[in-house]
Amino acid sequence: MRWLKTLLVGVLCIVVVFIGMQFTFHNTDKVAIDLVFMQLPEMSLSLWLIAAFGMGGLLGVALSVGTVVLLRTRLGSVRRRMTTAQKELDQLRTAALKDAA
Repeated sequence: MRWLKTLLVGVLCIVVVFIGMQFTFHNTDKVAIDLVFMQLPEMSLSLWLIAAFGMGGLLGVALSVGTVVLLRTRLGSVRRRMTTAQKELDQLRTAALKDAA
């Protein structure tokens, strides 16, 4: 079963590379990106689009990592409070049993 997964991933990678090559071959027009505060050099449209796609992916990963770190910090805090509450509850239960005896 593992070989099937490896085969499918390999075929998918080959298809993605092929589509990327076709995209690059069909979008060779030179364009310059004009931002308000600067103008970027003239390069092919496919290169600019791939760069924008890559930057979007990196930005998404960065934001996701930030969110994960924040949630793990909160989880650690809640676990510490839960441990403290559990210890207090155990102490109250044992104190109640000692008083009853």
